[in-house]
Amino acid sequence: MKAAVLYETKQPLQVVEIDYSPPKRGEVLVKMGAAGICASDHHIIHGTGLLPLPVALGHEGAGTVESLGDGVSGLAPGDRCILSFVSDCGYCKSCRDGFPNLCDTFRNAGTKQMDGTFRFRDREGNDVGQMSKISVFSEKSVVPAQACYPIPADVPLDVAALIGCCVTTGVGAAINAPGIKAGSTVAVFGCGGVGLNVIQGARLLNAARVIAVDLHQHKLEFTKRFGATDLVNAAKDDPVAAIKDLTGGGVDYAFDAFGSAQTISQAIDSVRKTGTAVMIGLAPVGDRAPIDMSDLVRNQKTLVGSYYGSGSPHELFGKMIDFYQRGLLDIGGLIQRRYPLSQINEGFAAIDSHENGRGIIEFQ
Repeated sequence: MKAAVLYETKQPLQVVEIDYSPPKRGEVLVKMGAAGICASDHHIIHGTGLLPLPVALGHEGAGTVESLGDGVSGLAPGDRCILSFVSDCGYCKSCRDGFPNLCDTFRNAGTKQMDGTFRFRDREGNDVGQMSKISVFSEKSVVPAQACYPIPADVPLDVAALIGCCVTTGVGAAINAPGIKAGSTVAVFGCGGVGLNVIQGARLLNAARVIAVDLHQHKLEFTKRFGATDLVNAAKDDPVAAIKDLTGGGVDYAFDAFGSAQTISQAIDSVRKTGTAVMIGLAPVGDRAPIDMSDLVRNQKTLVGSYYGSGSPHELFGKMIDFYQRGLLDIGGLIQRRYPLSQINEGFAAIDSHENGRGIIEFQ
């Protein structure tokens, strides 16, 4: 089969022939249907996120189960599934504490499968890691059975792919933000795939005001269809001053969907007294943010991190599907570009040029 492999950072992905081992106990073989082109992969390509190389990228996808390893129950060949980019073990401390999205076993295994071994090998004999143990930029993938969430027949695979990451991450961060309630005022810094879904999550909560913040006016205009009520172009105006002016002192919640020292500092500065800043976007490894500590204390502000929607991925998938089927989420409208696997580097070039919405890889 073919897969998009990163052999060297700051270089294009190489679409190469890959050999794969059959699924072991607790694993399944999935034929990929669609995969989203996400900024998290972009970080790995540019070296601002770190994974051992070589690695087959892709973590936002959906496909069809082809075969099962030993001991797999609840799945059958032919099942169409969303793939979770975190597969939880169920027995580590994080899982037992109720945070399966932060599973220790999953993280400790890195780009290997849960048993610490590889399933991919290139034609030169190199072991090839799998991003998030699913590597959806491949025609087929061996994945943990726990990654697979079967979907109804009326959910297209391209929609399901986006539920696998940006929809669940963004909507989940909004609806699971600590203490959030209907009528809150919200600012969203960064209007890419995740930011657009934070906006949709805020709309689900009937937020009184949803302020979109970005450096690119065309991306800001695009947010209106997903629920933004106000637009702030941070390339032209001070976003903190603009948000405070729009709200009479600051928002209840500010979400950093971009991930940088500057945007998280601005998010904290833009919330009112007792407000909450939520960091979702992944900043470059090692970055530190300047925070006004006196402001944080004297105004009882809160800063929290949110990973994968701050909940169980499978539980959130079920909610996202329900919202989609009821017409409460526009997921199809997020998709603005479609590519075959052979053109994957063109898809990432669209991220560099700040194009609207999401690009996806479609597999035949």
